[in-house]
Amino acid sequence: MRTGRLLLPVRLSRLLPAPAREILGRIAAEGRQAVLVGGCVRDLLLGKTPKDWDIAADLNIEGLLRLFPEGKVMGADRQGQTLLIPRQGSPYEVTPFRGDGLEGDLALRDFTINAMALSPQGRLYDPMGGQRDLAAGILRACGSPQDRIREDPLRMLRAVRLAADLDLALDPALVAAMQDQAPRLGQVAAERIGAEFCRLMVTRRPAWGMERLREIGLLAVFAPELLAMVGVEQNQYHAYTVWEHCLLALALVPPELHLRLAALLHDVGKPHTVSVDDEGNRHFYRHEQVGAEIADGFLERLRVENRVRERAVRLVRFHMDLHLEDRMSDSAIRRMISRIGLDLMPDLLELRRADRLASGTREGDLSPETIYLLEQVERILKEDAALKVTDLAVDGHDVMQIFGRPPGPYVGQVLRRLLDEVVEEPERNRREWLLARLQEMAGER
Repeated sequence: MRTGRLLLPVRLSRLLPAPAREILGRIAAEGRQAVLVGGCVRDLLLGKTPKDWDIAADLNIEGLLRLFPEGKVMGADRQGQTLLIPRQGSPYEVTPFRGDGLEGDLALRDFTINAMALSPQGRLYDPMGGQRDLAAGILRACGSPQDRIREDPLRMLRAVRLAADLDLALDPALVAAMQDQAPRLGQVAAERIGAEFCRLMVTRRPAWGMERLREIGLLAVFAPELLAMVGVEQNQYHAYTVWEHCLLALALVPPELHLRLAALLHDVGKPHTVSVDDEGNRHFYRHEQVGAEIADGFLERLRVENRVRERAVRLVRFHMDLHLEDRMSDSAIRRMISRIGLDLMPDLLELRRADRLASGTREGDLSPETIYLLEQVERILKEDAALKVTDLAVDGHDVMQIFGRPPGPYVGQVLRRLLDEVVEEPERNRREWLLARLQEMAGER
């Protein structure tokens, strides 16, 4: 890590954006100290390109506003206020020193690896030993972990996320404090928990992070429905419990948020659908439908972005559709594609690969039946079959004209009925046939 420190001035001069340099320079011109702090310093030491450039300054909010009247003041809690300064479409955060000067400010930060500062000239300030802990691969709180957690209980979730992302071990004293204060996480707003949880999902070690959350007791506070999977035995097709299987699947999909969420949650319905037949075999009928409902409620409660939530839930709902024992007819394949949606097929395939590999009992990432199905899907797509409403040779204007009605939900319902018929017999997707069929449907009213 000594080498990283020596290279800091070079990396800083190469990577520091002009707006950050301008902000630092303007504060320094007032005879005040301004430094880069937190994650950007840590990332520079690790040889990474920082995503954010946060600044701390020896000025109060009023003084900062005099220098940067265009700034917007954010926050008014125990951790103080921050000024967001817009530059080139991105806001730069500038925070007044907390405590007694720069060292006092750094002592009040969450973790030692985030409690380092860097001057514009590349001088490193590290009173808490962050560089030492970074080199040792350990995440340690600044000062008393109990005090740091009481200041903001979300730091417990953040600790696991940082350790998972940077491949660090959690300091035993920090773990003990987190176990003791885990219930405090319930005091944190759901959207803050959800944002930190989603960041954990796209780290290098999301499965490791989820298991730490369970062991420490944090999962019980914000995600009790996930704990229902722990210890649930499966059947002859699985070597692992439901929880273990989902963690393995989570580790096997690409780091895209909706995919990671779907992998974690794809079997969350199994504990609620388990049954045992006369031969003692365990079954989980309809677990994908039940799981989709549970996943939707869980992600909505954590205020996960609607677009991400909806896609993850769809993946949970349809994750069994590529799990086949028998070959399907062309019409059944067309119905499947229409039901799932072409846009979801690549992600569904990634989930299916992970699901199969995480079973611990199957050879290869896809079964022969699934490979055959994918070949047939590709063939059907090349035939230019109508698989969605917009593929039809008529549209909503035709429906409204023939039905003699203004726009309304009925338009989509009628088009969907037409699509169902065309999916069964693709040769029906001719404008003449569809217009005649619309006339018949209008006459049924």
